Amino acid sequence: MNLDELMSKHLSRYFDGSKSIPEETFQQLLRFLRSAPTSTNIQPNHFYVLATREGKERLAANLGERFQDNAEKILNASHTIIFTTRADVPEHHLEAVFAKERADGRFPDQTKQERWESMTRDFVNLRNYTYKDTYHWMEKQTYMVMGLTMMAAAELGVEAMPLEGFDPVTVDKAFKIRESGHTTTVLLALGYPDLEKQYKTPVSRFEPDRLFTFA
Repeated sequence: MNLDELMSKHLSRYFDGSKSIPEETFQQLLRFLRSAPTSTNIQPNHFYVLATREGKERLAANLGERFQDNAEKILNASHTIIFTTRADVPEHHLEAVFAKERADGRFPDQTKQERWESMTRDFVNLRNYTYKDTYHWMEKQTYMVMGLTMMAAAELGVEAMPLEGFDPVTVDKAFKIRESGHTTTVLLALGYPDLEKQYKTPVSRFEPDRLFTFA
């Protein structure tokens, strides 16, 4: 990955609808997405991968009236991923996480696994009853996963465009997302840029002395 090149470019806002991500490349990106870390390994996400014209059209038609400008971006993207987040952490979800960790041999012995499970339950209870921010905490994990996925896409030569311009109520309804205990958090469109619509102006950011404090 060329960081200097990455720092000097704008995020693509428009895709070339004639270009598709090769299947092998996209599967590699999905493997990375699956591997992305979350706090306490809570894995609060489900990802709706829209690879067909039908899927992208359904999303584009359900962004909400004020966000229709984003429809073209989704339709021209090679793929779009709907990042969803659990609304809460029910016991059956915790048990599923622990069961998978045991099956994968995440910890070298049962004592450490049991200690980890106890610590995880305590942390979730802290979020539920003390901070009372369980959904917000999980939503932050979703954004972390998306950011890492965007970096992985850049490494693979794929443009990634995050989109918050949508109505989560209509998107959730269109894909029956809330029935699974999740809700839409953010969209990530993926593909190759329309070079004629790329910004050519410099990237504008604050100077370092405004951004960094060294202690």
